[in-house]
Amino acid sequence: MRSKSNPVLGAALLLEALKAAGEPTRLRLLRLLADEELSVMELVQILNQSQPRVSRHLKLMSEAGLIDRFPDGAWVFYRASDAPAIRPLVTAVLDALGDDYADDVRALDDIHAQRLKSAQSYFENIAGRWDEIRSHHISEADVEAAITDILGDQPFDHLVDLGTGSGRMLTLLGPRAKAATGLDLSQQMLNIARAKTAESGLTGDIRIDFRHGDIADTRLGADSADLVIVHQVLHFLPDPVQAVREAGRILKKGGRLLVVDFAPHGLEHMREQYQHRRLGISDEDMSGWLMRAGLTLNNDTALPPVDGAGLTVRIWLARKD
Repeated sequence: MRSKSNPVLGAALLLEALKAAGEPTRLRLLRLLADEELSVMELVQILNQSQPRVSRHLKLMSEAGLIDRFPDGAWVFYRASDAPAIRPLVTAVLDALGDDYADDVRALDDIHAQRLKSAQSYFENIAGRWDEIRSHHISEADVEAAITDILGDQPFDHLVDLGTGSGRMLTLLGPRAKAATGLDLSQQMLNIARAKTAESGLTGDIRIDFRHGDIADTRLGADSADLVIVHQVLHFLPDPVQAVREAGRILKKGGRLLVVDFAPHGLEHMREQYQHRRLGISDEDMSGWLMRAGLTLNNDTALPPVDGAGLTVRIWLARKD
């Protein structure tokens, strides 16, 4: 942000950002990173350039403040800066580019399709063992007890479970709702959720709408829910902030968002074995995502494993003011 006491400093930062944008490959990178986080290898694939070359450009752009760098275990992600002094420049550059580098946009669409196919394939394969896999990390009974304690005993008009999986959150909290929606990318997971909520008797008491879709673009109505849950989902996503923003969009004023995920950890095998894109979520990241979504953090709870092994579960509760 430009400093009132030292405008030269602000001008210098802007000049560095302009210099960093002034090269064809960097313009291509800026366009790709304008709306989502991408890994170095994804950018290498899209640009069809060597990893060292792409990394050099990213380093220069990051040092100039044009893009932000997000290390996550052995991976690194990048995104165009949201800084007030930089974002108007990014917008102006993208407007000036028009339809240039359309091939990059099509290549990015291919990346999206690959991610979707991979995620759907993974969840279809493990759908029947989903609850078993989650139980390896921390006692679900302890997590659920903490969730119910944090939320209190108030009822909900409309409960939305983004990334509903096996429907456990619907079964747990649905009895307190007048209506509920469970959304997931996997039809197989939705089938399991339907079966489990029916077995619990819940579907005879309230209206539950199961939908196949992307939690970053739900197509649900704005200001329509008074509780949104995102339970053990964000670490799978390439751009979690979009999911948090979407949750904020569909929440009513005074509505609450409950996020459950892992604290940062170093278990790299989780990427390949369980398709985790991120090794946990930091408080700093969560605070930033909530702020961008217009939400205020009300509660932050840590549930470490009892025996010291495994992963710590974090629970964040935020409100739309």
